[in-house]
Amino acid sequence: MTTRSRSTDALVREYCAGVVLYSGEGKNRRYLILRHRNGGHWSLPKGHIEPGESEEEAALREMREETGICHVEIVPGFRAASHYSFSRRGVPVEKEVVYFLGRTEETDVRLSKEHADWRWAEYDEALRTLTYDDTRQVLRQAEEWLKSS
Repeated sequence: MTTRSRSTDALVREYCAGVVLYSGEGKNRRYLILRHRNGGHWSLPKGHIEPGESEEEAALREMREETGICHVEIVPGFRAASHYSFSRRGVPVEKEVVYFLGRTEETDVRLSKEHADWRWAEYDEALRTLTYDDTRQVLRQAEEWLKSS
C-alpha cells in the first residue's frame, strides 16, 4: 500500500497478469472471453501475481484456475499492458495488467466461481463484447501481432 498526499488517503497498487487466449488460425481464430459474476463485465482471463511468481507463471496459473485450460503455448515476443483506476470500498486502486498471447487446442472451459459465462468469439465479436476500452486495446494489439506474424 502506498501513501498518497494526505495520510488518511491510501492508494492500493495491484499488479496482475493475464492471457489473450486464442484457438484456431486465420478466419477460424477465436478468442476466449469471460463474463465476471461480480459486475457482469466481459474481460480476458487474468489475476494477481503471487509472491515468487513471474508474470508469465501468474498468467498461466490464472488461466488454469479461471477456465480449467491447462495446455497453453505462449507466443514468444508478445507482451501488452493495460492500466486503469477504480475505487474499492472507497479506496482508490491503480491496477496494471500484463498480458501474454497464448494459443491452445483445448477449447472445453470449466469456469471458476468467479465467472458466470464464457465465449469463444471471432475477433470482431470479442471486440464488441469486451466491456472496457483498455481490454479492447489489448485484443487489438494481439490481433495485429498475429496478422503481422
